[in-house]
Amino acid sequence: MRQGQRQPAELQTGAPVYAALDLGTNNCRLLVVRPSQGGFDVVDSFSRIVRLGEGLQNTGRLSEKAIERTIQALHICAGKIRRRQVTRLRSVATDACRRAANCAGFVERVKRETGVRLEIIGAREEAALAAAGCAPLLDPARRRALVFDIGGGSTELMWLAVTGEGRARLLDSTSLPWGVARMAETFGSDRISDRAYRAMTEAVAPGLRRFDEANGIAAAVAAGEVQMLGTSGPVTIVAGLHLGLARYRRDLVDGCRLAFDDLDAVSAMLRRLDREARARLPCIGRERADMAVGGCAILEAICRMWPVGSVRVADRGVREGILFRMIANDGGAA
Repeated sequence: MRQGQRQPAELQTGAPVYAALDLGTNNCRLLVVRPSQGGFDVVDSFSRIVRLGEGLQNTGRLSEKAIERTIQALHICAGKIRRRQVTRLRSVATDACRRAANCAGFVERVKRETGVRLEIIGAREEAALAAAGCAPLLDPARRRALVFDIGGGSTELMWLAVTGEGRARLLDSTSLPWGVARMAETFGSDRISDRAYRAMTEAVAPGLRRFDEANGIAAAVAAGEVQMLGTSGPVTIVAGLHLGLARYRRDLVDGCRLAFDDLDAVSAMLRRLDREARARLPCIGRERADMAVGGCAILEAICRMWPVGSVRVADRGVREGILFRMIANDGGAA
């Protein structure tokens, strides 16, 4: 399988093995691959919700419980990296670590206890990696692309020039200080009133307007030049629910296209439910139930600002971007 499709592949003796670890505000994700013609084959993967940024909005610090959960997950990652005999590794951490006052101590503890050396990357680098990871899904017939990544503590927006052949150039990016975890902590996580939901969308809108004005995106949308792509997080959950999946399936979600009307229908359904009812839905579960509506609010605000009409869904991003870059820099095919 190619370009991030998570199907197992057997190791070949002496073949280089690459790994990318992405530690975000909510999730810890690892992808281990071997280069192949036109991309890479997946050797191993791992994903766990760790909620590293839990309470960060109020305290400015990573809590001890969140650190312990995260280190447990990183121990698993370290074990996979050793067993798979990884020859090239990059491990990055994003928004929660950028904002936490005790980040340096956390990074040192991770290194001491797990052997994982975390690199704290800026919002611009995070956006560029996410864009690189998603580039193979872009339509070369549309010369501009608006890509978004709704995370736990922030939302990354990327404005791209599509150059064809699965490549794109980052023109501009911005990091909005609203993600699903912050939405839940600020506006609630159980049954969300219409008033609270409007407040969620309004909180995101000023940052969207500034990004639009800086890049003339609305005019490009009106001219039919823009495609929209959403990576990871809430958009993949919405896609799974729209497709009626009994359990989440990446092979059906990654690359699918959703009309804005479909997104609105799923969002309206989720807003009618309380947290317990959302937790019982396939593709959400208990760990994501408190953040699902906040993700929909951010998604709706983006779609309202730029009425492209549909969004392509990508279950890929930063990790794939890291891997493509490492392999290309080493003279590989990606």
